[in-house]
Amino acid sequence: MGLGLCPVEAQEWRMTKHVIRPLTLDTYPAWLALAEKHNGVWGGCYCSYFHSSTASTVKDDYDRATFKRRLVEEGAAHAALVFEGDQAIAWCQYGSPVELPNIYHRKEYDAGERNPAPWRITCFFVDRDHRRKGVALEALLGALELIARAGGGEVVSFPNIVEPGKRVSSSFLHNVTPGMFEEAGFTFERRIGKNKTVMRKVVAPA
Repeated sequence: MGLGLCPVEAQEWRMTKHVIRPLTLDTYPAWLALAEKHNGVWGGCYCSYFHSSTASTVKDDYDRATFKRRLVEEGAAHAALVFEGDQAIAWCQYGSPVELPNIYHRKEYDAGERNPAPWRITCFFVDRDHRRKGVALEALLGALELIARAGGGEVVSFPNIVEPGKRVSSSFLHNVTPGMFEEAGFTFERRIGKNKTVMRKVVAPA
């Protein structure tokens, strides 16, 4: 990947300021603490919106936090977590289209997608006490490193275009902005819906 990451242990590594760890059963409590600090995130979503039921877990049978935990147990939920000490301060959710089918403007996206990418990035969240400090970019680079370690391949994401001078809610920026993806090497492909974009990058295997 060439991201300049310094290994700490097999399942974590240090960025410029923080340590990146994958979402696992071991890191789930820290992820949950971050979500609960912010009332479940985006009105109690617990980063579950883009997921659907699995063969073993029916989404509406569980509260959102339990549903997310079950997905982690099944290996059907992936994210890069940014840690400051023992505290998770941000995440970037990624996964396959099977794991994360519920993207916005899906019909329009699918109609223009000739060769579906094996990976997509759908959601970011940063602790309110750590925003505007580059932490979201650390989370994105962490997700790309995890994708590289999983074999790499094409990655798509769907950041929102924000009109200059327009104030928007943090939930509108759940997938940040095109500019941050450009910093990580993504290229703009097309627009879908009113504000969404499709951006793409090929990640080499680690």
